[in-house]
Amino acid sequence: MSAPAPTTARPEQQDEHRWRRLVLVLAVTQTVGYGALIQSFTVLLVPIADDLGVSRSAVTLAATISTLVGAAAALPVGSLLDRYGGRTLMTTGSAVGVVAVLLWSRAGSLTGLYLAFTLVGLALAMSTYEAAFAVLVVATEHRHRDGAIVVLTMITGLATSFYYPLTGWLDGLLGWRTALLVLAGTLALVAVPVHLWAVPGRAAHSLRATARSGAPVGGALRSPRFWLLLVAFVAQAGATSAFLLLMVTYFRDVGFSPATASALPLAVGTMQIGSRLALAPLARRFGMATVTAVSFAVQGASLLVLPLAGTSLPLTLACVGGFGLGYGISVVARPSIVADTFGVARFASILAVMTVPMALSRAGAPLVGAWIADERFVLVMGAASLVAAAALVPLARSTPVVQPAVAVSSAEASSGGVPFRRWSPSWRSR
Repeated sequence: MSAPAPTTARPEQQDEHRWRRLVLVLAVTQTVGYGALIQSFTVLLVPIADDLGVSRSAVTLAATISTLVGAAAALPVGSLLDRYGGRTLMTTGSAVGVVAVLLWSRAGSLTGLYLAFTLVGLALAMSTYEAAFAVLVVATEHRHRDGAIVVLTMITGLATSFYYPLTGWLDGLLGWRTALLVLAGTLALVAVPVHLWAVPGRAAHSLRATARSGAPVGGALRSPRFWLLLVAFVAQAGATSAFLLLMVTYFRDVGFSPATASALPLAVGTMQIGSRLALAPLARRFGMATVTAVSFAVQGASLLVLPLAGTSLPLTLACVGGFGLGYGISVVARPSIVADTFGVARFASILAVMTVPMALSRAGAPLVGAWIADERFVLVMGAASLVAAAALVPLARSTPVVQPAVAVSSAEASSGGVPFRRWSPSWRSR
């Protein structure tokens, strides 16, 4: 009696296993990258300022420098991602991050610190969320895309929170300079080789890109929908950045104790997780643009009502939770809506065009909030969130119906010359 023939996984199953593995791998590298380059700075800001003998605001300027450098690098990085895929770029970006953290650990002056954070900004642009989203959008089928992004951001968001106590423990045990050496080592030993091993290379990227359609950057910029998306996410990015940075100070000024004021942001994290868990099924039912517009409206209304809550803990928690709803959805919504609206072929470049004004908004809105210096800043950020919601309403009322993909030649896929005629979405009223 012959043995039964071994079964092999269907191509659909193999593809699903492949993207699931990619999501988990990227979650690990994103956690290590953000933990070393972003979370550690928050914890080490005070010891760095004390050691260098400078003001905390002078040290904080390093973060602004990294944000501006990342914005400047966004467009060329997006173009490279579209042409060549993410393996080389994300591996190189992680290596740049290692060098940046090593220089940071050796900084003996503000000049050295600012130089290190110039490289931090470059590393963030090349190896964190923007690059990871571009890789996932090409590597996954449409039906899996939103779920993949949700899982990536949820795991990363939860895991990076552990870097706060970890960095604090390392600082207390070893000092901030040695703590950074440890974090640089994790980047070198984890992110660099894992990106090189797991992220699809140029050949695999080009193979998938040849079966995808999409608008070129110029065509997207001529579309009113692009500008509606830009207004929405720039306004929301500024409102979110300002409130996250200043909310603890606001709660203390209102009359909450320092301990309570520091604990209230946990409501943001809780709603951020909850909103992402519910996002995929809601988006399938109502559309991503509709769900995002509603979440931004809830965020705006919550901020406008917050000053009326005073020192009422239940009302304040409800308002902060409403803010967390919009914040949690925005990270996932932007890449999803951009891919739905303009296709995949030039996704990274189009996303990068949005990244530049969003970075400026994130850098400038907290300065505006600090200048206002009272509860009016919450009202301003609430109004900005409502503007973001309103800008998405026209997109929520219509849904892109993508025509079957027209093959893009390998030469076009690698050169950036995808004709606009290959992208032919029609729009129907919802």
